[in-house]
Amino acid sequence: MSDSGSLYRTFSATCVGLDVVVVTVEVSISPGVGVFLVGLPDNAVRESLLRVTTAMQRNGYSIPGRKTVVNMAPADIKKEGSGYDAAIAVAMLAASGQMFFPDPEKFLIMGELALDGSMRKVRGALPVAVKAASMGYEAVVLPRESAAEASWAENIRVYGVSDLQEMAVVLGEQEEAGRFEVRRRKYLPVQAESSFDFSEVAGQHFAKRGLEIAASGGHNVLLFGPPGSGKSMMSKCVASILPPMSLEEALETSMVYSVAGMLDDGSGLVMRRPFRAPHHTASTVAVVGGGNKAMPGEISLAHNGVLYLDEVAQFSPATLEVLRQPLEERSITVSRARYKVDFPASFMLVASMNPCPCGYAGDKSGRCTCSPSMIHRYRSRLSGPLMDRIDLNINVRPVDGHSMSTAPGGESSAAVAERVAAAREVQKRRLACDGIMTNAQMLPRHVDRYCKVSSDTASLLQRLMDSYRLSARGYVRILKVARTIADMSGSEDIRPEHISEAAQYRFPDN
Repeated sequence: MSDSGSLYRTFSATCVGLDVVVVTVEVSISPGVGVFLVGLPDNAVRESLLRVTTAMQRNGYSIPGRKTVVNMAPADIKKEGSGYDAAIAVAMLAASGQMFFPDPEKFLIMGELALDGSMRKVRGALPVAVKAASMGYEAVVLPRESAAEASWAENIRVYGVSDLQEMAVVLGEQEEAGRFEVRRRKYLPVQAESSFDFSEVAGQHFAKRGLEIAASGGHNVLLFGPPGSGKSMMSKCVASILPPMSLEEALETSMVYSVAGMLDDGSGLVMRRPFRAPHHTASTVAVVGGGNKAMPGEISLAHNGVLYLDEVAQFSPATLEVLRQPLEERSITVSRARYKVDFPASFMLVASMNPCPCGYAGDKSGRCTCSPSMIHRYRSRLSGPLMDRIDLNINVRPVDGHSMSTAPGGESSAAVAERVAAAREVQKRRLACDGIMTNAQMLPRHVDRYCKVSSDTASLLQRLMDSYRLSARGYVRILKVARTIADMSGSEDIRPEHISEAAQYRFPDN
């Protein structure tokens, strides 16, 4: 602050994707008339002056009666949203001498002001707190509703306030500030919930085994079969067999949800693995992300969880082809005229489809009404490169009358989940030093290191490559699935029977 007391700085932040940019709010009060806001603000930020001045008046403060310039730096980044209100209000009150805040450089402030001076929730509190800690700020001051999520950031104090008066206490009276501090809670892993259980699925032992393999290694899977065979039900059962998220995974996922403004006010953290199921009419932007603002799409909201595409062939080809990058790289780059951002997108793809438009191609009853060209056109909606990225193709047969009339009485999801968790633990220990957690996330260098095979097994793989004209990607993905099957059986080595089973799901008999 200058000697005259007419210049004051506070610090706020904005999220561009998951990247956080610190914004310096400077308020200068000098002789003259008028209140001016500069620094490339959008309409919501321009309106903040009315919100801020009205909130000041209703809380007993006065508007500076001189020329007031509010500058938001860096000026080359467009400022969007209403999260700067609190920082602007604090700077105006301090610059006009109505409040005294001794150490503004220690705090990062975010919050939207209501007209009565109360604070409203903002997006991006968790990534902002993480960024503030890495930059050396001592504390962040946020609306009380946003403080719970920010409290999961390490090495920084988090204060949750309800209005301007509490903000003044936190910034100006350090001995009283402690009662507004929000401390992180103990993280307790939570099992994902599902309305369906594998014990309710009649028959389908082959398909259930394939889904258990997929869940154990985080592999992508396609269920292919006629209507009513149980594809959708089994796909929804996958959520019930996945292991709980680790704290690291929960934080990664929660940062995506924080930017999207979808975090609960309670725990402030996404505790259960996401299960996202967009409808086939969803736009490409809704699935991938982007829009007027850099917002995450369904594939990023499914990070560390499941993206379920029911009737996948009904999705637009443009949407399906965009999935190729995240399925390979586990992230998505969204490029628009005004921004370029990266979002995480490490999800397990579970998709289902009918064999033809009417659904009964190959049925022995002959009730299929589709011509060969219609069937070819329908199946071609999933391109070769996209299919090459799917690890398991499961041919789901119709359920026979005997299986339906007999009480299911199959294995429960809880029992399957125990085996999945055990297999994941094996992978976690093996891959810990590589910064990944599942076999599906292995890169070629990891496959070379952890998927070594004997001469007999190598010979079998060579025959498969020659017989099925397997691509290099397909070869690697068979090895990854075989590594998962070996982990499930407790084997250190990948044996021929593991390769055979992996190939059985790679090349269904349809």
